[in-house]
Formats: sequence, C-alpha cells, structure tokens
Amino acid sequence: MTFRLFDAPLREPSHFVGYSGNRIDRRSEERADDSASAALADRSARLMLMRGGRVYLKLNGTGFDPYYELSESAPLRPKLEHAVLLGWAPEGPRLAVPAGLDPEELPDEIKAIDYRSVNVQGLLDEEGLGVVAQGAALLAWHSSHRFCGKCGASTEIRAGGYKRLCANCGTEHFPRTDPVAIMLAVTADRCVLGRGPHFAPGMYSALAGFIEPGETIENAVRREVFEEAGIRLGRVVYHASQPWPFPYSLMIGCFGEALDEDLRYDGRELEDCRWFTRAQVREILAGTSTGGVFVPPKAAIAHHLIRAWAESG
Repeated sequence: MTFRLFDAPLREPSHFVGYSGNRIDRRSEERADDSASAALADRSARLMLMRGGRVYLKLNGTGFDPYYELSESAPLRPKLEHAVLLGWAPEGPRLAVPAGLDPEELPDEIKAIDYRSVNVQGLLDEEGLGVVAQGAALLAWHSSHRFCGKCGASTEIRAGGYKRLCANCGTEHFPRTDPVAIMLAVTADRCVLGRGPHFAPGMYSALAGFIEPGETIENAVRREVFEEAGIRLGRVVYHASQPWPFPYSLMIGCFGEALDEDLRYDGRELEDCRWFTRAQVREILAGTSTGGVFVPPKAAIAHHLIRAWAESG
C-alpha cells in the first residue's frame, strides 16, 4: 500500500462543492443543556430562521443576509424554545431557529428561498451556505424526533440542540446523518450516467443510493451500480463528500472501475442509462453538446465527480 497523505492537495475536492464551506466553531465538547438559551442572551447572537424547507433571507444591498439580531427577528415569530446552537463565528454565537411566520406573510424585504435554490443560484457565500446545511439538517431532525422511539413519550431538547432526552424512560437520542454513496462508474475512456424519472428533461447524472447497515462505502458503491445499471465494479476510490440537507444526508462521492460494459437497467429507478465517452462529457460540460444532454450544476457533488473524471485524461 502506498501512503499518499502528504501528496494530497491542501484543499481536498470536498472544499469545492456546495454546502461544504461551514467555518463555525462547533465546540462540541462544551454543549451544556442551557447553551442555546445562554447564546440567545448574548447581544452578539445571530439567528438563521427557517421554515418548510426554506431559509428566510434579508435583502441587503446587492445580496442576501441570512442572519438576524434577536430583536429584529421578532416580527418573524421565531420559536426560540426550539432554537439550536450551531456554534460560534468570530462575531458571536450562531443559532438556527424555526420561524413561526408563514412565507406568504413575509414583508417584501425578506425572501423565503428553498435550500436547493440558495445553493444552485449562489445566493450566499460558501460559509453561509454551509451554515444553512447544518441548521436545516438539525431542525429537520428535531421536527421528526419529537417522540421517543423506545417508549413513545415526548422528548426534550438538550445539549443546545444536539440531543433529545426522553422524559419518561431517559433514553438519549442524537442527531442522525444518513450516508449516501454517489458514484461514477468508469472505464479508461467512458463513464456511466443515468437519469431518474424526476430529473429535468435532458439531465443525466452519477448514480447514487443509501449505504445500508453493515456495509462499507466501497461495497455500497458496487451494489448500487450493479442494482441500477447491471455493471460489476472492481476497484473503488473515494473522491469527495458533500453535506446534503434533504433532510440530513452526507453524499460520499466515489469512482468505480467498470469490469464490463453491458448495461442492464430495469427502467423503474432509472428511466435511462448510457455510456458517454470522455469527449462527449467534455462537450456536455462546455455546453456545446448537440444532444440536449446536461449534467447537474457545479453546486452538486455529481458535477464535480463528472468534471474530475472528464478532465483527468
């Protein structure tokens, strides 16, 4: 085995995907049960307000600002009892808070933008976008874990939002992250791209699927490609990862060595699946393809997998 750590770039590929720029100091070992309320009492605290898969952004000159002082958040009816302490920026604590005001009731200077559009349209800098992913994932987990999975009783927020405690049986519940393998199966000069029934017309992407219990990342990659496309893989290598707040996943991007090229897909999970040459993929990325095919935008890890392979040869 060759040890390649010190040959790796200082900025790994994960730095360049959407939602990955979070710089908040989480201070995970310092989360007391009252840390969120203590942070709210700090005059430098800033709140990120979210509701229904959207983040409430203030129009600020030529751009958007995702943060609110406690006093200015009041008209948006923040549910402070459900606030989650994300961590600390150099300017002070940052919290994610569910908003009580419906998006249709917002004033003109505040826009409710869904998380995907904030990413794809580049409405926030990479650091703000990373905080959106953190806050969105935590609030989604809290909203779906209000009751104990062991006894069914209500649970309560603890550790600043990084734990829920069952008041009845004492079981502790911690935020979950669902690992998803996303992979590009390749030969020396061709790659496999597929499209799901829900994709926009003409869009093809890397294949993906959830990693199952007791399964390595590499075996999940091999299994998913075989199940979806009928291709058996040999070697698998990791490339990059991406936080994905839909609702709380981690996309783990890999390349897989295709051992055969006979595509066999059932038309249910994928409505189409094709081999593309490196030259074809380069045309798609350049926007010069005549076939109407395109790939996900730069904000998605699939784009980075596809581009990294296309530019490697």
